[in-house]
Amino acid sequence: MRLFMFESETTTELRAFAGDSSGSKLPTQHGPWHSTGVVRPDRDPPHRLSRTTIEKAIEAKGFQLWRIKAAEKA
Repeated sequence: MRLFMFESETTTELRAFAGDSSGSKLPTQHGPWHSTGVVRPDRDPPHRLSRTTIEKAIEAKGFQLWRIKAAEKA
């Protein structure tokens, strides 16, 4: 599964993975969302996040949220 990555404009440390390139199922209360990239099926997600966990969340809800640590923003 391709993982589409997004960044929240309203909550600067909030990120998300979605199953579609438009992020159509991302929660609107944290939007607007901006696309930041794609993780191909043969690549690992960033920051040692579990692909299995991400894919299960996408199958159940359409997205997986995660927060970036302050030190990683720089």
